Amino acid sequence: MKRLFWLGLGIAAGVVATRKAAEAAEKFTPAGVGEQVGDGLRALASSIGAFGAEVRAGMAEREHELTDMVERRSGQPLPGFDAATNAALGIDARSDARARGAGGPGFS
Repeated sequence: MKRLFWLGLGIAAGVVATRKAAEAAEKFTPAGVGEQVGDGLRALASSIGAFGAEVRAGMAEREHELTDMVERRSGQPLPGFDAATNAALGIDARSDARARGAGGPGFS
């Protein structure tokens, strides 16, 4: 009985090792290497696209902050930033008006 257990365990280990070896060998074939390179390039392109979107969103947000600061200090509205621009940035008019009225120290 003991020998039968070890025989079964050896067969199971052999099957697992054979499958892992076949998977590793497949990765080194031209098709496997091409698939890995393609997956890597897709992941890289996706990451670059996400980075670009984050940079654009950050630039728009910072431009809005700077415009608000200039408008508060000068008391004059700047051309180009209107309700349509605020809507595109996802800023509602009430929160924008509160932010302008809050001013804070040094913005009177």
